[in-house]
Amino acid sequence: MKRVEEIGAEIKRFSPAELAAFRKWFREFDAEAWDRQIEEDVQAGKLEAPAKAALKAFQAGKCQEV
Repeated sequence: MKRVEEIGAEIKRFSPAELAAFRKWFREFDAEAWDRQIEEDVQAGKLEAPAKAALKAFQAGKCQEV
């Protein structure tokens, strides 16, 4: 946890421009990590059951537009 606290302290010292650049970088970093995790879950078959349940609910008319 010490590293996180150190990084947080450094971020608090960022200028507004540096903070904006960091936010952009982190959004992209986080999105890529999310994409990798989803791909790993797909490859491992972890999404099969939820996908089948969603299709079954859709076919039964239990879904509505959002």
